[in-house]
Amino acid sequence: MRSVIAVALLSVQMTLVCCGLPGSVDAADHSPLWAGDRPVPKSAELADIEAAEFHVIKPREPEKDGYNWLHGVALAWHNGRLYVSYGHNRGAENTAGEEARGQVSSDGGRTWSDVFTIDVGDEPELAVSHGVFLSHGGRLWAFQGAFYGRMKRVHTRAYRLNEADGTWEKLGVVVGEGFWPMQEPLRMADGNWIMAGLQVGKGDGGADDPAAVAISHGDDLTKWDLVTIPKPDDLEMWGESTVIVDGANVLNISRYRRPEALVSLSEDFGRSWSEMRTSNLPMAASKPYAGTLSTGQHYLVATTTADSGNRRSPLTIAVSKPGELSFRRIYRIRDAVHEGPGESGKGFRLSYPYAVEHDGKLYVGYSNDGGRGGNRNSAELAVIPVSSLTVE
Repeated sequence: MRSVIAVALLSVQMTLVCCGLPGSVDAADHSPLWAGDRPVPKSAELADIEAAEFHVIKPREPEKDGYNWLHGVALAWHNGRLYVSYGHNRGAENTAGEEARGQVSSDGGRTWSDVFTIDVGDEPELAVSHGVFLSHGGRLWAFQGAFYGRMKRVHTRAYRLNEADGTWEKLGVVVGEGFWPMQEPLRMADGNWIMAGLQVGKGDGGADDPAAVAISHGDDLTKWDLVTIPKPDDLEMWGESTVIVDGANVLNISRYRRPEALVSLSEDFGRSWSEMRTSNLPMAASKPYAGTLSTGQHYLVATTTADSGNRRSPLTIAVSKPGELSFRRIYRIRDAVHEGPGESGKGFRLSYPYAVEHDGKLYVGYSNDGGRGGNRNSAELAVIPVSSLTVE
């Protein structure tokens, strides 16, 4: 029996063959990410999540700590504790002052430790910024995006936590050629790991910033092959991407400049890909995060409503039926205006989500700009019972 992703691959491939596409994405060439019985809901029509909890990880408080910018929350459960990391900067976004920092919680995200540092960069003009975690083999790994100056020579550096003293072992550059990781490595059935992200060219969200993945050499997490996902030459995107893995089949969902989700599919463990195309699911131009729940449901955290456009609210989660690829229901995680912990106000941006499941709950970290702009964010957390994410 063919997997659901393989069926989706066949559907997309047939669309590409029949349409004879030019060198740009045409609105008619949609891959079916949305399969609901009704149209994608508007913001006011979204289903609410029962028993969701909210916590503040790191408030923005430059008057206390001197840090102006925070972005790119990543999460991992490791040895019974919840770890978070993010990029932190005393200056502005995408400048050499960025540092990889984080915190840890021993009570499921209700309270958090003082901030620790993964790396501040030990070379002139070297910035080490936000990245992803992996808890594997009893060790906690971190893979951080890094660059020189103002988004030049982008690459990925690896680290391992020394739990005896809380320091991070520097393992050096593990992926070059502009790769910035956006999702933790996922183990594939061929024994390799796949890590989704963005390949930065000039760093302006143009035609040279495609989605990409890095594929490990087995369990050697210091050696990775970079695979650029093909796209039309003139397609302008900022290819922050995420993947769903099903055997040899991998679905990549990527950010676009327009409020649409882009998709590409692989049938060979991420080694080759269909050309990037629009899907039939609206999605604000921000980093998405996808995964598979213990129930067998796939999910996508982003802003996916019929009327949000490129507004980064409400923060939503789209879910499939167990074993299906396409999404059938969209829940509101929270609106910009929100009662409870966290910053609240009209027009506040909720973005760059990351998620990890643990003990029947999905932990979703995200940035909240508090209406300030410039990604001068606080870091916040939603805790969602997996049992609440049903699809009729």
